[in-house]
Amino acid sequence: MSSKRREALAAYGFLLPNFVGFLAFTSIPVIVSLVMAFTHYNIFKSPSWVGLENFQSLMGFHHESGRLVPNDPFFWQYVYNTIFMMTGIPLGMAGSLFVALMMNQKLRGIVIYRTIYFLPSVCSGVALLILWKYLYNADIGLINSVIRAAGEHIFSNIVTGILFTILCSIIFGLIVVGIVAALLALIQFLCEKLRISWREGLYKACVIAAGAVIFITLAVLGPREHAIISMFFANPPDWLGTVQWAKPSLILMGLWGGLGGYNMILYLAALQGVPTSYYEAAEIDGAGPWAKFWAVTWPMISPTTFFILVMSVIGGFQGGFMTANVMTQGGPAGSTMTVEYYLYQTAFLKFNMGYASAIAWFLFVVIFVLTLMTWKLGGRVVTYE
Repeated sequence: MSSKRREALAAYGFLLPNFVGFLAFTSIPVIVSLVMAFTHYNIFKSPSWVGLENFQSLMGFHHESGRLVPNDPFFWQYVYNTIFMMTGIPLGMAGSLFVALMMNQKLRGIVIYRTIYFLPSVCSGVALLILWKYLYNADIGLINSVIRAAGEHIFSNIVTGILFTILCSIIFGLIVVGIVAALLALIQFLCEKLRISWREGLYKACVIAAGAVIFITLAVLGPREHAIISMFFANPPDWLGTVQWAKPSLILMGLWGGLGGYNMILYLAALQGVPTSYYEAAEIDGAGPWAKFWAVTWPMISPTTFFILVMSVIGGFQGGFMTANVMTQGGPAGSTMTVEYYLYQTAFLKFNMGYASAIAWFLFVVIFVLTLMTWKLGGRVVTYE
């Protein structure tokens, strides 16, 4: 036997276990799920072919009392919940970049700080969810206890209450202005990549106008803000027990766990890969810190940003099961039920495997289309050199 043939057989021998595993646990189940999506199958009876009935029941609409209503209203509510939860993705990416910029400084003991910020990603997910469930408890949770204690001290005196309201309004206004400025900067960046020119000074004019409108509105609504803030500190919300607070609470928890996680590591690696000669050239041209970030750092880390965005969108559509299962069981009133958790309940609690397969393939198509769209846009706005 020739040496080339022996090498080929050895290579096939090493590849065979992985190939068999991929075939048995990935390829065949995927094909079976595609076939099951066109059947009615509850594991107790043999599957029966129903064609597109599952997809029609899942995504279709019908007329009822003169109006158009979905065949499965719960499904579209859970799609909305999933998309709402994903609004934390840009905030998480911005926070991870900010933390990475801080962790990229040459300071004594910076490795210790990097470790501390990364620790939540190492801890068990279920343990952290149970911890946050107790923190969010309306009666004995630490968050509400601190809010009540702070409210007693701040609003016991009318002067301190008014000053605190003004401070909260200013902070809130600055945050909103910052978000508007970041969105406008992103739009300007995309326009530059797409060769759509902005008039000189238009960005600053838009930010100033938005800031003026925001702070004038906050000033006009001052008395109402004072009443809302004082009521909030006197009666903190039931974070996980009310529809209006449940989803924002889970988003806030996700931001806490994700700021110093793997996205921060990716951004830190990208920042350390930017050549220092680019910054030196920018300084010679008179660029300040913001100009250097916008002209050098941001374009150079755009491939990492693109990768994080794509993976976050995929993870956002595929996520939510563990959080909902441990903390809320999808409640209250289905406000934290995601598509993935609905798939789990349909498959393993109701044993409707055909309908669950249809949900899974709906997710696949949505993720595939969004990834293609993002990839096409990313090829035009990402800088690779």
